[in-house]
Amino acid sequence: MAYKKPESMDECVYFSNRDVGAGSAMVWVFKQECPKCHKALMGKPVDAKTGRAKIRAKEYVCPGCSYSVEKEEYEEGLTAYCEYTCPECKEHGEAETPYKRKSIDGVKTLRFNCQSCSANIDITKKMKEKKKKK
Repeated sequence: MAYKKPESMDECVYFSNRDVGAGSAMVWVFKQECPKCHKALMGKPVDAKTGRAKIRAKEYVCPGCSYSVEKEEYEEGLTAYCEYTCPECKEHGEAETPYKRKSIDGVKTLRFNCQSCSANIDITKKMKEKKKKK
């Protein structure tokens, strides 16, 4: 089953397309529709002067009805989708996981598992390097 891919960045809360070791991964998280009016996608509040989303906002707002939800509460219900080429076995596959970053080796990471060899495919926050053990 092929996951639906985003057609625009306006549909996504998070998107990343990068190389992971010898493989590659494309990860995306779709925005949810407003639970109150069911007409628009929730997003970060927009700055009136510039017309751009406020990046560090602690809430998500519906542009249609102005309903707002706290960032942590909103992001708990999201799902991250991944289309990858495994760095271990070179197989192509798809995976999904809840959009919750875990701290792995000191770096906030989304972890997906390969369907064929169960290898870990880690997508780190802001492409940080894992800490080396001494």
